[in-house]
Amino acid sequence: MTDATPDAPRSLPPSPPLWECRGLRHVPPGADAPLFDGLDLRILPGTTLLRGGDGRGKTTLLRLIAGELRPQAGTAAAGAGTVFWRDPRRLAAGRPAGEGADLPGEQQTPAAWWDAQAPRWPRWSDAALAAHVAGFGLGEHAGKRMEQLSTGTRRKVLLAAGFASGAAMLLVDEPVAALDRASVDYLREVLSGMPSAAVADPGHGQAVVVAHYDTLGGLPWGQVVDLGD
Repeated sequence: MTDATPDAPRSLPPSPPLWECRGLRHVPPGADAPLFDGLDLRILPGTTLLRGGDGRGKTTLLRLIAGELRPQAGTAAAGAGTVFWRDPRRLAAGRPAGEGADLPGEQQTPAAWWDAQAPRWPRWSDAALAAHVAGFGLGEHAGKRMEQLSTGTRRKVLLAAGFASGAAMLLVDEPVAALDRASVDYLREVLSGMPSAAVADPGHGQAVVVAHYDTLGGLPWGQVVDLGD
């Protein structure tokens, strides 16, 4: 009689990248030197920080990941899944309201814009939206027109939608700009609660890519891409 030996745990295949580039090069118009030259990067499910000082290319890299810009040299390839990218710099006064627009119009309320966003995202969660509206203190502002809201509150409207979207990849630029202290603390809590590294099930793995000048108080990032100061 032989003792039964338990089966060794099977290793699961690694999650495929949601975006990757090789040899990426980008020179801004009129610049003497490239922002990136020979950059290799893989975005996997989990949290990624793009850390760098002003003018080091954080927003440009987000736009490349989102597909708004094309690589000038090198290759970039997106994996399967949706990408939530709403550039807060485009929240300019005078923008007309539009049903389902990427950004809310000045005469539109956050609540109306969220309602228009929900059908666009297969994994949208109303429960998650409600939690983030409460966490960011947006309840009292949901019925106001966007033109009545401060810069920080406008940014929180986008953040709440992004975290509720269920997108495979969420891109966030300068997340704490113009935010009040309570909202910064809540944002750090949300990011801390996300898996920092790739999860086993690629179908449920989400990548959150944040561009910022520091580590947001030492959050446990899955990877940090240092673009320099």
